[in-house]
Amino acid sequence: MRTVLCPGSFDPITLGHMDIIMRARDLFGHVLVGVGRNNQKKYLFGDQRIHLVREALAGVEGVDVEPIEGLLVDFCRAHGISSVIKGLRFGADFDFELQMAHMNRGLTGLETVLLPAAAEHVTLSSTILREVMKLGGDVDKYVPPNVARAIAAWRESTTG
Repeated sequence: MRTVLCPGSFDPITLGHMDIIMRARDLFGHVLVGVGRNNQKKYLFGDQRIHLVREALAGVEGVDVEPIEGLLVDFCRAHGISSVIKGLRFGADFDFELQMAHMNRGLTGLETVLLPAAAEHVTLSSTILREVMKLGGDVDKYVPPNVARAIAAWRESTTG
């Protein structure tokens, strides 16, 4: 069994993320989901993201969740991880992920596996979901049940 890191912002975690995580677990045996912090991003769910990801994956064998602080390559080194898995949705994802894969490999030898999104999730993104949410749209069918509840609570707090 090998551990692979599946990093992301997960703001919020979607069924597309869940699909990549489960497929990665089936391929590698163990997945460490790393909830990262990008100082360039403004998160809707903030530190709650880690809790939401842990709750969504509770009871799933072969999957653990940890926050990532600092460089991804340093996190991998500290956890003895030599491979990262990333989901790809469309062309722009590939361009960005390829650049990151080369940078990470050049820095430390960290390998990146790019896994195509399942057809039913290929257009799904947390960014689009947040925009739809902010405009009052229903995104429940795209997220795990615990995230749907968090979205409902967020709506109540913003319309209060």
